[in-house]
Amino acid sequence: MIRFALRLAVSGGREAVARLVVIAAAVAIGVGLLLSTLAGINAVAAANDRLLWLNSGSAGNTATADVAPLLWRAHEDYYAGRPIVEVDVAATGPTSPVPPGLSQVPAPGEYRASPALADLLRDTPADLLADRLPGRMAGLLGEEALQSPDSLVAVVGRTPEQLRAVPDVRSVTAVADSLPARCQDCPGLGVRGDAMTLILSVVAGALIFPVVMFIGTATRLSAATREQRFAAMRLVGATPRQISVISTVESTLAAAVGTAAGFAVFAALRPVVATVPFTGERFFTTDLTLTAVQIAAVAVGVPVAAAVAARLALRRVVVSPLGVSRRVTPRPPQAWRLGPLLAGLAELAWFVGRRPESTNAQTAAYLTGFLLIMLGLVVAGPWLTMTAARAVALHTRRPATLIAVRRLADDPKAGFRAVSGLVLALFVTSATIGIIGTIDTNRGGLAGDPLTRAAVEHGAMLDEPPMADSVPERVLAGLRAVPGARGLAVVHANPDRIGIEADPARRWAPGLVLCSDLAQIPVVGHCPAGASVAAVPLYEFLDLRAKTGTEWPAAAIAPESVARLPVQMVYATTDGSTAAMERTRTVLTRAFPAQQARTVGDWGSSQQQELAGWRRLADVVLLTTLPIAGCSLAVGVVAGLSDRRRPFAMLRLTGAPLGLLQRVIALESALPLLVAAVVATGTGFLAAQMFLTSQMHYDLVLPGLSFYGLSGLALAASLGIIASTLPVLRRITGPEAARNG
Repeated sequence: MIRFALRLAVSGGREAVARLVVIAAAVAIGVGLLLSTLAGINAVAAANDRLLWLNSGSAGNTATADVAPLLWRAHEDYYAGRPIVEVDVAATGPTSPVPPGLSQVPAPGEYRASPALADLLRDTPADLLADRLPGRMAGLLGEEALQSPDSLVAVVGRTPEQLRAVPDVRSVTAVADSLPARCQDCPGLGVRGDAMTLILSVVAGALIFPVVMFIGTATRLSAATREQRFAAMRLVGATPRQISVISTVESTLAAAVGTAAGFAVFAALRPVVATVPFTGERFFTTDLTLTAVQIAAVAVGVPVAAAVAARLALRRVVVSPLGVSRRVTPRPPQAWRLGPLLAGLAELAWFVGRRPESTNAQTAAYLTGFLLIMLGLVVAGPWLTMTAARAVALHTRRPATLIAVRRLADDPKAGFRAVSGLVLALFVTSATIGIIGTIDTNRGGLAGDPLTRAAVEHGAMLDEPPMADSVPERVLAGLRAVPGARGLAVVHANPDRIGIEADPARRWAPGLVLCSDLAQIPVVGHCPAGASVAAVPLYEFLDLRAKTGTEWPAAAIAPESVARLPVQMVYATTDGSTAAMERTRTVLTRAFPAQQARTVGDWGSSQQQELAGWRRLADVVLLTTLPIAGCSLAVGVVAGLSDRRRPFAMLRLTGAPLGLLQRVIALESALPLLVAAVVATGTGFLAAQMFLTSQMHYDLVLPGLSFYGLSGLALAASLGIIASTLPVLRRITGPEAARNG
């Protein structure tokens, strides 16, 4: 029977082969996208594992070994908003541990750089970056020490005496290979894998749902002919079990071929997926791997799912073979079909004000809600189509419209099936754009305004000890000599907590600034009239917003006394150019290597990269789902035409003009498309609002005109796809199609 089913599957001529090819292609696309998403989740974990060695000097690392200690100091630097991790090391003996990616500990006066950092150093003037690193570059770090091909990492060799003079140096006897239980000072935390799993899971659902609908639509090609063929086989004695085997083998054959092709699609997509910086940086291609369990689950699960779908699709033939030939009008969909959609919205609404604490619980809550809404749109689509068709029928007298809406009212499932993929794409797009656009609007100020972006701050913050006793005059002269320098202020420590009398409970004492210095940096504020010293809170020096109109209180201390106090930080303003800011940073880093120079751009760069990654995910979802939905629409319309070629041929023989039939087809496809598009877009915005309110306490910011323009173009393209299938009607509704047989 299986051999007969295989021969039957490919013996139906070009039409049967074309249908099998379309189904296999749809499965291949879905499998390729699914495997790419699973590999992306695995790549995040692999990249995080390669960062664990950076936690060797953290306070929570308890790994030990009986070797000579390695003195260790990990700290961070930036260049043009890109983070640079520097690890200063000094071996105290021949048995000192060696960081990964190296064959030996760098000697004093040498450093090893990641390939990306080496390229940056080579392409950048030395006084902008290379002068911050002592000595010479003696080689490259290996891939096993890097999160990404874009990672900027340097391991710098120092003498033990140099590092023992630094307050935050640690002694390491074993390189960390796991995340410490307590990790308040871990530079190698990496990307939150659970958060990325949540994001990539939503993306997987967003991509796979339209593909599943495409597969379901493709399996309907020539459905009427196949069902009649199976019904005829039942009438001549075939058992229900035999019919099930034949239909299952036919669909499983295409799904198995598509699954195998899907692995080839994944192999082709792998280098492309590796270049998409979902986590802010690219992946190594070798990180995009699959586990044996994942491979087996996809290789077996997809064909099995296709077999089950085929069995369910032909259940009418198995139960009643004559039912196919008689073509009774199916029962109209009931209002209960709104249940899953309302349940999904209610599930998201429940978590407004009740956000789960753990990320795993949030994944279960929000992902379940969104997937339930997507399922609900598919389930409710036929009912919405029927309701809209009946409403239009009450207000029209045109023949084409009456035929179209009567057809939709009688069989709304068939009418909605063709547009279901596009409806899901519109829901996913509206929800994704709404969420990401709102986050971007609320966090878009992380880059600061033009005045704050032009400043460089170097030194100790808040409750950290002062950075130095004083700033040498040569350093001040070097800062003023930087091309593009604008202003310079020295902020002194405040050991006597001067200026907090109005708020004694304040934890951190303000910094003390000479008014002559504060006048050079008006972005921070100004002194009262006649004052010589001002008390300025330290955190104001890295505020995202300019404080040009703020007047800080005068400090009751003489300028001469302030000059003798330790220096807390140095604040320099520039013209905002990269060259001026990085030269300023280099001068300060060389003078005070134990502290970090910061800019507002550095302060928000990691979150900006995260937002950029989410925007790229939105682009991927949009650019992938819309074409797939368009293909699903084209296949659905063609399938409907093929199934009704004989009724249309009879109408043409009785005098119905071809233009009338073409308008019927266009209206049958356009009405459910427009109705469901409005519902899907509105539902997407509503779901986005509830998610934002629950997770981030944001109110939805509706997207701009570009979104509506793009949605309009998508609908116009869909109508164009419908129009492109209409010429087929002339060819398939000739007199020969009206014959029985």
